Amino acid sequence: MEIAFSLLALAASFAGGKVRAAISALILLAAASAAAAPLEERLPTCLACHGETGQSNTPEIPSLGAQMSPYVLIQLYLFREKQRMNEIMNQMAHDLTDADLQTFADAIAKLPAPRSAGEPSDPAVMATGLSLVLRYRCNFCHNADLSGRDNVPRIAGQREDFLVKTMLEYKNNTRHGYDGSMAEVLQPISEGEIKDIAYFVSRQP
Repeated sequence: MEIAFSLLALAASFAGGKVRAAISALILLAAASAAAAPLEERLPTCLACHGETGQSNTPEIPSLGAQMSPYVLIQLYLFREKQRMNEIMNQMAHDLTDADLQTFADAIAKLPAPRSAGEPSDPAVMATGLSLVLRYRCNFCHNADLSGRDNVPRIAGQREDFLVKTMLEYKNNTRHGYDGSMAEVLQPISEGEIKDIAYFVSRQP
């Protein structure tokens, strides 16, 4: 497990090109090793990429702190059943029982909330982002403070790059949720607006 954790931690410090592809292969090997470990030993391996304190420092890898347990449970189920495709996550979740999924979801929900992207921020972009959040009613499903509820995820303080990536995937229909609501909501939203929304949301406490 120490080797797996070290590989994942190393991966977090690289991004881009062939190096990133090679490190991704190492992560996959680490995931296979972690999947064979007892349940209580797996969470630190997950957090090597997602952040030990709930705050991801890895490009396009989401922060998990204070995420809604029902939402995490559903996502882990989708990964296990390969209804949501990510080779590393599919490997990590493939042998988890329903009880294991709930244990992971509950543990993740107890992690501290991620810090917002912080200051300085551009007041004009923040104002635009807020107006878009209100126009497209992000604050209706995700809560007024964007902290999430039930099976709707917390997005406040999430990594800006991950938010952009995820919204574009929903818009382009390359990521499929457990219902079609996100794809439908994002269809009329431009890529520029998506970036403004992500800028604003990532800077919420």
